[in-house]
Amino acid sequence: MLKAAAGLFKRQGYAATTLRQIADDAGIQAGSVYYHFESKDRILAEILDVGIDLVHMAVLERLNALPADATGRERFAAAVEGHLTGLLQHEEYTSAAIRVYGQLPAGLRRPNQNRRRKYSALWDQLLIEADERGEIRPRADLHLTRLIVLGAINWTVEWFDPDQGALSATVDQMVSILSDGVFKPAEQTKGRTTRKPKAAKSAAV
Repeated sequence: MLKAAAGLFKRQGYAATTLRQIADDAGIQAGSVYYHFESKDRILAEILDVGIDLVHMAVLERLNALPADATGRERFAAAVEGHLTGLLQHEEYTSAAIRVYGQLPAGLRRPNQNRRRKYSALWDQLLIEADERGEIRPRADLHLTRLIVLGAINWTVEWFDPDQGALSATVDQMVSILSDGVFKPAEQTKGRTTRKPKAAKSAAV
């Protein structure tokens, strides 16, 4: 039933989803929904909790597998991998949680906020520890960094297609781009000419 509800919330939003639709998609009688949940709000609350918990657990699993002397970059990479993997392997719940959360009034978001704070605190701690070891760029705003990183990873639910490439390849690219950036350091590019795109060949007539 939760999976059916998550799918409906993801596709058509929270407000447009009815308990009868949830029951129909789950293959149960409409009245049976109330045996498990007293309202649609309670179903939503459970989906939001499950969505964040699955990702949180995936990140902790990968961090706990690292050696004690792992660098900040290694821990960051493990956290990115865990978040992305948890997000996509449990896409029914995580995607619904991401898409619906911003549509909700404060009263419906509030029960899930404590979990979100704990998860954000985990990332804050990773970045703070790396910064204290001198591994973070001096001018990087750690709070903004966390928001950018999590926002970028969360957006993969909108575009990732397993038919276009393996998850592991996406993980590797995401880790590389988020850890190292897109551009080479300025000192490595000074004095170099810009590569010109190759001229397109004329089509044969």
